[in-house]
Amino acid sequence: MLRHPAAGPLGLAAAGLAAAGYLYTRNPHLPGQALPFCPWRRLTGLQCPGCGGTRMVWDLMHGDLLAAWHDNAALLLALPFVAAWYLVRLRHGLAGRRWKLRLGPRAVTAILVAAALWAVGRNVL
Repeated sequence: MLRHPAAGPLGLAAAGLAAAGYLYTRNPHLPGQALPFCPWRRLTGLQCPGCGGTRMVWDLMHGDLLAAWHDNAALLLALPFVAAWYLVRLRHGLAGRRWKLRLGPRAVTAILVAAALWAVGRNVL
């Protein structure tokens, strides 16, 4: 059975709103919150490229852009691109068309190198 092309983006929006509602009431800067943890950081003590993402989103929802920047600057800079990708996919889905982001090998390599440099840089500095 085929599903409608808008099902994925709309489902993602519903899950994101539910997660945002849950996160809004918890402060990830405080210990003892029922929030996900980073397995890489728990195993190695080092931050992965996504570490701080939960705190960053919480800070953004509470209007603190400077704290969000401090928590994870790379993810904060990537948010407009992710939002644009989502909106294009939603627009195509609502029009009944399937759309898939296609990245070439150079783009994938650039993203992976940037993530690795970010991870190394934030753990060294």
